[in-house]
Amino acid sequence: MNQVLLYASLILASVSFFLCCYACVRVGKLLNSVKGLEWDTIATLTGDIGTIKKSIQTLNNRINGLNSPKLNDELLQYAMKQQNNVHDINKKNIGG
Repeated sequence: MNQVLLYASLILASVSFFLCCYACVRVGKLLNSVKGLEWDTIATLTGDIGTIKKSIQTLNNRINGLNSPKLNDELLQYAMKQQNNVHDINKKNIGG
């Protein structure tokens, strides 16, 4: 029983050591990749991303508004009114 606990703790310690080394390598890669960035650059990029996101949301809202059933009903009613106006004008000209 003691040997099982000894081997289990040894395996767990080995796994945790390798995970720690893996985490250190990842942090090192991250630090190397952002080495040339300054806080002003990051702030500018963040502001640009926010502006682009807002414009995309506005565009999506416009596109969704064009496909809404409310707008389609309004367009159908407008077309019907225009068609009725054309028929009314034609009726007035028939009687002469």
